[in-house]
Amino acid sequence: MSGLQPIIVAAPASGSGKTTLTLGLLAALKRRGLVVAPFKVGPDFIDPSHHAAASGRVSRNLDGWMCGEQAVRATYVRGCAGADVALIEGVMGLFDGASGESDEGSTAEVAGWLNGRILLVVDARSQARSAAALVKGFVDFDPRLQFAGVIFNRVGSSRHAELLKAALASVPGLPPLLGCLPRKAEANLPERHLGLVTAGEQAVDYAVLADLVEAHLDLDALLVGLQPHPVQHPQPLSLREKMDRGRVRGTQPIIAVARDAAFCFCYPENLEALEAVGAGLIFFSPLIEPLPKGIYGLYLPGGYPELYLEQLAANTELIAQLRSAADAGLPIYAECGGMLLLCAGLNDQPMCGIFPARSRLLEERKALGYREVCFSSDTPLGPAGTIARGHEFHYSEVEMPDSVGRSYRLSRKGGTDLGSEGFSYKNVLASYVHLHFGSNPQLAENFVNFCECIKEEVPRGNPD
Repeated sequence: MSGLQPIIVAAPASGSGKTTLTLGLLAALKRRGLVVAPFKVGPDFIDPSHHAAASGRVSRNLDGWMCGEQAVRATYVRGCAGADVALIEGVMGLFDGASGESDEGSTAEVAGWLNGRILLVVDARSQARSAAALVKGFVDFDPRLQFAGVIFNRVGSSRHAELLKAALASVPGLPPLLGCLPRKAEANLPERHLGLVTAGEQAVDYAVLADLVEAHLDLDALLVGLQPHPVQHPQPLSLREKMDRGRVRGTQPIIAVARDAAFCFCYPENLEALEAVGAGLIFFSPLIEPLPKGIYGLYLPGGYPELYLEQLAANTELIAQLRSAADAGLPIYAECGGMLLLCAGLNDQPMCGIFPARSRLLEERKALGYREVCFSSDTPLGPAGTIARGHEFHYSEVEMPDSVGRSYRLSRKGGTDLGSEGFSYKNVLASYVHLHFGSNPQLAENFVNFCECIKEEVPRGNPD
């Protein structure tokens, strides 16, 4: 089989129950013995962490605006390897994306690219026959899309379910009703300021969600009719091609990657891109471990450092090593929470002090949205003029002095200029923007090449 036709969980709007349904489906299908490949449309980090916990497989982001069609297709094919079923959770409403005039960046766009079958989950509170009108509007809006069925969520009673079933059946040409999920307190997923709590905190009982799905959905009907989806597999580079492109080196450049409860927001494709161009990755926990020895570079992803301030500050060995490594010229790339670690302090807790800036957590969201980045100066990720795309979402703010260098020029997805960012110090690059390396495949190669080129100039990590 050259590919799988995906089931795409979509909805008319955010908050309809896509994540609850997706997690329940992943756990229920896994319980049946099926290998399910999970995906998430859009730039989200937290939902994919739950997908992975429920399915036992890495969940990948499919983002049309950041990465484009070719990269989305390639990511999908890689993620489907060895799977029986592919399940994609959509983002926002089915047709919501980067534009009000097209499906750019939307779940509908990805559904079209991948020939997916849409499972439309509708919040049916306070409506009955009107729900059928809503479904018809979504089905007719883009006739090119395929619908596997409809799920009504937050159904109040068996009588309510019967009304919804009759309403849908009364309109010719609508997809079948595959289930009604009742209002249940245990189906509510715990949240905090950036969305759901992370999967690592074990606050979600996936077995309960699987029970809910098995009791109220027709899984057999959902799986019937899924067709192999012919897609072109990206051919891996041969050893000779890698050598010709400078991707195989005599000594493998080792890059340390922060990974723990405080630093867990990282696109899998970024790490795979680094490995594909010859890097060896070492994972460590800034909460409890020192900087690994012998490294050529350091990647500090985002996450929730604000929840672990005392523990981070107590790792004085790491704090000292980070300052020393930055002063010595070690290439360091830090995103969002990783950048906060490098500042002088977060709230009232001292941090590394590589950047002479205090940061603080706000009660209201500071920034949310897609970003296009144009490098205004040379950086470890690439030379001036490099363009990449990413996403920004945070409740903190940093007051960075004008004396700190800026390497980015930011703009919104519509082109609105947002000024300078991308803070730099020697070979340190830090930003609120989570760049997706799929938006510009050169980013990973540039970083690995940069790390290797200065390997003789920089003390590599934790000295003996």
